[in-house]
Amino acid sequence: MSVNDAVVLVLLVSGLGFYAAGSLGLLRFPDTASRLHALTKADNVGLGLVALAAALYWGSAAVAVKIALVWLFAVIAAGTTSQLLARKARKDEDPDRR
Repeated sequence: MSVNDAVVLVLLVSGLGFYAAGSLGLLRFPDTASRLHALTKADNVGLGLVALAAALYWGSAAVAVKIALVWLFAVIAAGTTSQLLARKARKDEDPDRR
């Protein structure tokens, strides 16, 4: 096993750990805002680590740029979606906020 393979493996395991932590936070936290925060932050970091592992594994600059763009769009989409879900949940919890 080369050093590159070891780094890729560590990044993948770390990314999967962040995914697991985000999923656990989604299941265990008490309110919507906490759940969304845990899921969004942990999944973005997990995706970043997995994307970095994939970029290192394939070793091409073109592939790395494409993976970075996918990660960037996922971060933007996750932030926007979590804001929309939090606003909807807040309106549903308090009927006077319409």
